[in-house]
Amino acid sequence: MQSGKSRMASAVVENHLVQSVVAKKWSILLLFMAFLLGRAMILDQLAPFAVAFFAVMYFLRRDLLFWGGTFLLAGSVFSAVPQHAGYIAAEMLIFILIQKGVERFERSDISYAPIIVFFSTFFVQLFTNLVNTEITGYIFMLIGVESLLSLILTHIFLQAIPVFTLTRKNYSLKNEEVICLIILLASVMTGTVGWLVGPVTVEHVLSRYLILLFALVGGAPLGASVGVITGLILSLANSSAIYQMSLLAFAGMLAGLLKEGNKIAVSLGMLLGSSILTIYIGNQAEVLNSTWESLAAVVLFALTPKAMIQMLAKYVPGTQENLKSQHDYAKRVRDVTAGRVEQFSEVFRQLSRSFKQITADAQPIQKEEEVGHFMNSVAEQSCKGCWKRNQCWDDKFYQTYKFMTDMMTEVEVRGPLSRKHILPQWKKHCIKPDHVLEVMKHQYSLYKNDQHWKKQIMESRQLVAEQLSGVSQVMEDLAKEIKREGQELFMQEEQIRSALEELGLSIHSIDIISLDEGNVEIEIIHQYTKGFDECRKIIAPLLSEILGEHVAVKNEQALERKEGYSTVVFGSAKEYEVETGIAGAAKNGDLLSGDSFSAMELGNGKFAVALSDGMGNGERARAESSAALSILQQLLQSGMEEKLAIKSVNSVLMLRSSDEMYATVDVALIDLYNANTTFLKIGSTPSFIKRGSEVFPISANNLPVGIVNDIDVDLVSLPLQPGDILIMMTDGIYDAPGHAVNKELWMKRVLSEIHTDIPQDFADILLERVVRYHHGNIYDDMTVVVARVEKYQPEWATFRWPGLQRIERPKTVS
Repeated sequence: MQSGKSRMASAVVENHLVQSVVAKKWSILLLFMAFLLGRAMILDQLAPFAVAFFAVMYFLRRDLLFWGGTFLLAGSVFSAVPQHAGYIAAEMLIFILIQKGVERFERSDISYAPIIVFFSTFFVQLFTNLVNTEITGYIFMLIGVESLLSLILTHIFLQAIPVFTLTRKNYSLKNEEVICLIILLASVMTGTVGWLVGPVTVEHVLSRYLILLFALVGGAPLGASVGVITGLILSLANSSAIYQMSLLAFAGMLAGLLKEGNKIAVSLGMLLGSSILTIYIGNQAEVLNSTWESLAAVVLFALTPKAMIQMLAKYVPGTQENLKSQHDYAKRVRDVTAGRVEQFSEVFRQLSRSFKQITADAQPIQKEEEVGHFMNSVAEQSCKGCWKRNQCWDDKFYQTYKFMTDMMTEVEVRGPLSRKHILPQWKKHCIKPDHVLEVMKHQYSLYKNDQHWKKQIMESRQLVAEQLSGVSQVMEDLAKEIKREGQELFMQEEQIRSALEELGLSIHSIDIISLDEGNVEIEIIHQYTKGFDECRKIIAPLLSEILGEHVAVKNEQALERKEGYSTVVFGSAKEYEVETGIAGAAKNGDLLSGDSFSAMELGNGKFAVALSDGMGNGERARAESSAALSILQQLLQSGMEEKLAIKSVNSVLMLRSSDEMYATVDVALIDLYNANTTFLKIGSTPSFIKRGSEVFPISANNLPVGIVNDIDVDLVSLPLQPGDILIMMTDGIYDAPGHAVNKELWMKRVLSEIHTDIPQDFADILLERVVRYHHGNIYDDMTVVVARVEKYQPEWATFRWPGLQRIERPKTVS
């Protein structure tokens, strides 16, 4: 145990050290960026970068604020215009003063940073120009331009710098954030303007190196974008390099087009693109210098570690690395979620075992112990002040004990006893037999009451244990479902994509959630044509053919962000389908009936037809019956076992009210894959199945829910056949002929005389005949639910396509 704790502690320390080292590396990089941004200038007299970077560091890396400001000032001292160091220092000071004032009034927010930077730059520049020179329209315009640039750069840096400050938790960047990152890097490169290594200009080398990186990661669009942005910013910093924008854009596009050839092809593309335009616009010396700069960038590119390129690719949307990182992140989330669900499942399982153990240990004590406890209580109350106590219990203990035991047996067998039932031997033995008898009857009533509540507690514990076990099983199934969704099915997705694209369909994405037989779920985003309905006429039949089972459209929804695209969910089509019809009437023609009904698909391959009759009529009966059905429906949908679900509904209804309220429950669970039907009948009338001209009943003898705590649930299973009609009814329908008639035979005759296969018509006709039988009077709430089972007929037939192969489903070994 100690060794395990020490290993865990060492692992935590090691992880902390790794994080501190990584954070230190990023801190050094940020300080180097601060130095270069302090040097950076555009149009030879504007320096909007420093205060924008300082403001962002104030909010994102307060621990580096002092050193960041120091490096910004150091960079400005070594810039082309050293006197700008004073301006930058004043701007940073004004920013801090305004920010502290805002914090004093508790209005501080990172979204206010660009505005504070704008006013800091504007006031400092305006004041210094008022002191040093005369304010002209041109100078005022430059002050406004620098202030606006500071505001815009602050907003840009707020999007880009979190990449370097380890504040992002995932690897997903928007396209706008990628552009902000490129602008930040180009701004940093501006700080290297004027640096020469022999004939090589450093900013040109870094700009082409940046193009090579992003062209390899994002292809031609990103390479050209980086070229345009870096070229524009460098041309603003050095007006003689205006041609760099077109040169870098063309080189980035050409390099990106060759990204499939990896580093070598991308390098050749950049060399070719930069050389063509340099030859066109420059002299021999410029061509040679540009070639050396490109070669230096290629050397840096070749020395760049592969891990760094992969890390950059994770941030760029659309790349394989980005998609893989998102898949990995989703997989980690699924694994963590499944693990937590399994832990909760185990907690509920342990609680269930604990309750079962308590129930087992709390079995009724032995008869001898019960008798001994009973005798002690009787003797304590009746013999306490008697002068013959010592004589009876010391001298004649066994005789006294036997007499009292016999008397207790008489009380237990006969119930309340009178004086004439007292044994003559006991009258001779005891001087106050009447008093002893009264005490014994009183103690026996207390004993019976105590035993009753002990039994109630044990039954409640047993029910709680079963419910906890059921919840544990549901959560365990959920964990398995989460893990199964994490399977990688790339090959199957590509096979479906190629098959659909061969038919000329435009497929945006395919996501296979499950390929389990009978539980297929595939999500496809495709470009649809209005009025053609390709998903039902082409895609679903094609999936049915390559999967070997019927697949149907489960859900279809148009994408709001992409006009002309639709998200379609395909799933296994059931082998059977159920059509239902419902008819009902309230007692005496009232509006509200005490009966409730439900007919719906549970989502686990089963269709539930349910009927409940609350005690009495009206609103209260309706509340009881609807509560029973709604709770049962939720429990069954969650995957809870049928018997446990019924017992849970019973316990809830018992706790809902102390009044004598109960409800019958009649449920038929139809398996849509094999038509096997499970009937749960709790206090309900018989149901009937009409198969052709034959009618046979389904019945069970159970009390309604909400009467007794411990309810016996009998499940009746029966396979239905295509064309079978299931009729479920409340007692208002079944008891219509009265007590003098055999109700079952009468109902079978009435059902056999109804000649229709449409469930709604069948229900209406049956209700009408019952009402007519009573000459239009409705003596009780009447509800009938009719369901017809039929083989599922696909809307469109499958078709074969040359070269189409069946999809290989993943095999799971358990």
